[in-house]
Amino acid sequence: MLYIGVDLGTSAVKLLLMNGEGKIEKIVSREYPLSFPHPGWSEQKPEDWWKESLEGIRELTADCDKSQVAGISFGGQMHGLVILDEQDNVIRPAILWNDGRTGRETDYLNQVIGKDKLSQYTANIAFAGFTAPKILWVKENEPENFNKIKKIMLPKDYLAYKLSGTHCCDMSDASGMLLLDVKNRCWSKEMLDICGITEEQMPKLFESYETVGTLKPELAKDLGIPASCKIVAGAGDNAAAAVGTGTVGDGMCNISLGTSGTIFISSKEFGVDPNNALHAFAHADGCYHLMGCMLSAASCNKWWMDEIIGTKDYAEEQAKIQKLGENNVYFLPYLMGERSPHNNPNARGTFIGLTMDSTRADMTQAVLEGVAFAIRDSFEVAKSLGIKIERTKICGGGAKSPLWKKMIANILNIKVDVIESEEGPALGGAMLAAVANGEFASVEDAAAKIVKVTGTVEPEPELAAKYEEKYRKFAKIYPTVKDLFSEII
Repeated sequence: MLYIGVDLGTSAVKLLLMNGEGKIEKIVSREYPLSFPHPGWSEQKPEDWWKESLEGIRELTADCDKSQVAGISFGGQMHGLVILDEQDNVIRPAILWNDGRTGRETDYLNQVIGKDKLSQYTANIAFAGFTAPKILWVKENEPENFNKIKKIMLPKDYLAYKLSGTHCCDMSDASGMLLLDVKNRCWSKEMLDICGITEEQMPKLFESYETVGTLKPELAKDLGIPASCKIVAGAGDNAAAAVGTGTVGDGMCNISLGTSGTIFISSKEFGVDPNNALHAFAHADGCYHLMGCMLSAASCNKWWMDEIIGTKDYAEEQAKIQKLGENNVYFLPYLMGERSPHNNPNARGTFIGLTMDSTRADMTQAVLEGVAFAIRDSFEVAKSLGIKIERTKICGGGAKSPLWKKMIANILNIKVDVIESEEGPALGGAMLAAVANGEFASVEDAAAKIVKVTGTVEPEPELAAKYEEKYRKFAKIYPTVKDLFSEII
């Protein structure tokens, strides 16, 4: 049988076709626009996601035996607010994960409701990108839209609804809404009350590998795919990427260098970072995970290459970098504010240490190192909790760079396992669809049989020691300039 994984990203939807043995048959990608109506705002039209996903499915299955397509599942950008009216029409453009408009609402939740209560209700505190502050923003600023809300959804779940007719959400994605009682895997009545919404307005909860319905008959006819094709809940992009990299079970780690950057640590047991610098979320395998998320990772490199120095030849620019561990230029990668561990939407990107002999290569190197240093910030929090991590998987667009992988290995001083496929969320989605169809006994079983490590980047003691010294200096920069950010925005 064949399985489709849909990775609903911020700039494009990537669709992957996988056979029952885990072999990737085909990948297609389709872009859609991203809107910034005001400084710090970030929106997309769910209708664009649906249009491009539907066309993507047509393109993906054009040359295969469509009768063999048995399941479709998802990985998707998290936290985005999608609101539907009585007729299931989209009320307003989706407010995305990297939208920073909810500073007032986030402060209200953390300071007035209180971090202790939020953590008690949801295992997390409020971050500007989470869904609950967005609901409060709509309630305060667009009351006419708030009053129309019949259903509240997340981005990938809108696709699942359009395919199956079921208003659904999985546990991992729901964890990032600040509306889920993560420990008990149910909606938090207290948080729903705080936001002025009801459980009837929320989608039904599923585990990531559970079937939410089957393909609508009219879509089956249109696409040439069987109406028996299962639509499977799927997962938030990071949990789906963790499945796609085999980061399931206890104590496994994955680093993602996508538009955003994450360090993801899977766990059999529920646990919370008492300082709330790391998110405590449900995992797609039915267990839990801790996650540190930075808002700008590979997007920092894209911004630097495309917008500032004006080149598309990323490899050529990286080839000029020679003096690893010796760069005196530092870069704070907070181009969209920052989440883990600083929780500061006012933080901004910053170069420091420039002199007359600083080169273009030094600045390119600083951008790459700055992202790796910022990931280490969250890694340090995990270490402070007694979590021992000796190796990690890696995925995302940035993982295609040998230089960046070398930096990660030496800046964190851990082994970086390179896997055969770096398709992360899309592969994870296809694997979840296969589990739902009984191809594999469990998510762990699927990961063990499908995910293959093809090489390991080992830290080099001398270079790791140099980077240790550089990281200690990097770690002093943000606390020193933090108070300036609120003055200059």
